Amino acid sequence: MLKLYFCIIILFYKMKYTEYLSFRIITELLRFCPFFMLYVLSDFICFILYDILAYRKNVVSENLKNSFPHKTEKEIKILCKKFYKHLADITLESIKGMTISEKAIKKRYVLKNTGIADEYYLRGISILCLTSHYGNWEYGILATNNSIKHQTIALYLPLSNKHSENFSLKKRKRFGMKLVAVQETKTIFEKPLETPVAIIMAADQSPSSIEKAIWVKFLNQDTACLHGPEAYAKKTNLPVLYLSIKKLKRGYYELVFEKLIDNPQDLEQGEITNIYMKRLEKDIIEKPDYYLWSHKRWKHKK
Repeated sequence: MLKLYFCIIILFYKMKYTEYLSFRIITELLRFCPFFMLYVLSDFICFILYDILAYRKNVVSENLKNSFPHKTEKEIKILCKKFYKHLADITLESIKGMTISEKAIKKRYVLKNTGIADEYYLRGISILCLTSHYGNWEYGILATNNSIKHQTIALYLPLSNKHSENFSLKKRKRFGMKLVAVQETKTIFEKPLETPVAIIMAADQSPSSIEKAIWVKFLNQDTACLHGPEAYAKKTNLPVLYLSIKKLKRGYYELVFEKLIDNPQDLEQGEITNIYMKRLEKDIIEKPDYYLWSHKRWKHKK
C-alpha cells in the first residue's frame, strides 16, 4: 500500500513536470515564430476555441447579452466571434512575450502621458495604478517599468504548477517589473516605502467572497467589486491613476496614463471603486471585443 502511495506521488509529480516541459517547448517554438505566422496560428486556435470546443461560449454570450441588452442576436454573435479572435491573439502574444526583446516590446506597446506619473516621482510620491483585463495586460508587465521613473510593482495570481510559475516569473520580471503574489499584497504597504513606487493592480476581477465586496452598477448589471484597491488607496492616500489600454491593430497596443483621484481619503466609501469602474466601462463600450468576456465576472448576485 505504501509503495502504491509513493508511485502515485511520483506519477503526479511527473505529470506536473510534463506540463511544465510542454509549456517550455511551446515558448521556445514561438520564440522563432515571426509575428505574421503567429497570427496565422492564432486564427486556427480561434477556430478551435470557437467552432470546435465552444470554450466558455455560453459564459461569453451571456455576459455580452447582459452587458449590451440593446444589441441584436446577430450583433452579439459578431462581438462574440471578435472576442475569440482577440483571446487567441493575446494568448499567443503572452507566450511569445516570454522571449520577446525589449526593443520589440517598446515598438508594440507604447506608453503615453507618462509625464503624469513622472511628475509624482519628482515630488517623491508613490502612486496606485488601476488597470484591467482589457487589451493585452501581459505586455504591460514587460513595457511599463522602463517607461516611467517609478519602480513598478504588479500583483499577480500564482500558478498551480510551481515549475511553470518560477519560469514565467523570471521571464515577466526581466525588464525590471517587480511581481508580488496577490496573497502578499499587504507586504507592499507594511513598511514605509524608501523610494517612490508605482503599484499596479488589475481591479476588475470578481471577488472570491462577497462579505467585503463593493457593489456598483457596471455594464447594466449589479456588480461585486474587489474591496482591496479602494481600501489600500484610502489607507495610504496615494494618488490613483487609471491605465487605459487601447489595441491599435493586431499586435500593437497603447497604454495611456490618466489621473483619476488625487486624494482618496477625501472620498466616501465606494466612490473610488465606482469612479474606476465607470472609467473602465467607457473603454469597454468603445471597443467591447477586447475585454475578457470568458471570465465569470457576474457569478455573485446581489
